[in-house]
Amino acid sequence: MKKLLQKAVKPLVTPFKAKYEVVCTTYQVIPGLPVNKHESKHKFERGAVLEAREFYAKVISSEMTRTMAPVEVQLRKIYLGGRTIEQAEFGPVTHLKSLSKGKKKK
Repeated sequence: MKKLLQKAVKPLVTPFKAKYEVVCTTYQVIPGLPVNKHESKHKFERGAVLEAREFYAKVISSEMTRTMAPVEVQLRKIYLGGRTIEQAEFGPVTHLKSLSKGKKKK
């Protein structure tokens, strides 16, 4: 009976759950040129929080991510607006963000 009730309720609840995505931003620094940034997103279905956290953990623990500095990895929850749940930075990401913001204001 309990399984039958769960099967009946799940399709009704799923459309109201949040979507998740893992965003990996790499920064390319070439002296004399503006800082380039490249974002790659991996999107997950509604309510797939466990799969998203597992993928985020794999990206963070990857040696490729650590050696490719400067890199910023975010786990985002998207319901009505996007919100960052977890974030990891490898290299001088905060310094590069401030440089790119300063260039845009001029």
